[in-house]
Amino acid sequence: MFVQSECQWKQEKGSAMNQWIKQKANPEPNDVDVILCGALLSYAQETAKKAQYPTAFRKGWSHFQSYNLDEQIDLRSLAISDIGDVMVHDTDRMLSESAIETAVEHMVTTYPKSFTCLIGGDHAITACSLKGIKNKFPQERIGVIQIDTHLDARNQEAIGLAQDSPIHRLIEKNSIEGKHVYHVGLHGYFNSPEMIYYAREKGIHMITLKQMRRDGIKPTIQEILRQLMHEVDRIYVSVDLDALDIIFAPDVPAATPGGFTAYELFDMLKYIGENEGVRHIDFIYADPKEGELQPKTVKTGITAFLQWLTGIQLDRRNRIRQK
Repeated sequence: MFVQSECQWKQEKGSAMNQWIKQKANPEPNDVDVILCGALLSYAQETAKKAQYPTAFRKGWSHFQSYNLDEQIDLRSLAISDIGDVMVHDTDRMLSESAIETAVEHMVTTYPKSFTCLIGGDHAITACSLKGIKNKFPQERIGVIQIDTHLDARNQEAIGLAQDSPIHRLIEKNSIEGKHVYHVGLHGYFNSPEMIYYAREKGIHMITLKQMRRDGIKPTIQEILRQLMHEVDRIYVSVDLDALDIIFAPDVPAATPGGFTAYELFDMLKYIGENEGVRHIDFIYADPKEGELQPKTVKTGITAFLQWLTGIQLDRRNRIRQK
């Protein structure tokens, strides 16, 4: 189900990410706050190509420390286990998607109290992951916050198997309801009238980047979370790195002008981490069609991940102080 990642760090004491994140295949459930795995499903058209980002993500750990200077908080008190990569098929995409679904179902079954995090890969990962969670909790309502420039609601039956239609796939399979989907970061000229019509028809909440900047990133995210906490049993967040302005993610295939600044994304993920209802997250689409990932994109993605962890740790610290 899982294979050892290409990047393995020597386990030793220290404050760098590669020193305090544990790489262990089968950690004890009670010893894990956050369970992390890679999903190598690739956006590139070559069937046998594996996504670069999970490996690049791990290779970048030595450049980052556990201490968040802005928040005066050390993340080492969070127990994080990297259990490797989902074993995907070299040529059969459908088998790979099924493997991710099964792997996530295993994760939420074995580690029911842990936060789960997938690093990918293309956006089909989101649909597979959510289906795995739904398999384990069929009666639960799952809310989705999708941070993305694109609605990802193309009609899959009309276009065939597509990695960029996770929301359409999930709604049509009754895994989620449109009214429980909040799509943030929409802007510009990157969504067809047909997708916008579908989103409206299904009740998807579309929050443009212009609206968020007008109303404030923090109030917008906090209101979305407040609404979802009343409506659903658990919340899933998908972070498509093409939500960033192309300046901050130059080799993300679908990055566009006018997206989030890195600072806005980092702030948003801290607020998301502070809400205990968010149990699952993925970071996807740092997956160039050709060439190597640039360090700029990798470091931005790692910082985004650390900001989410910072939010989790801030929430825990606040709970302790309130006792």
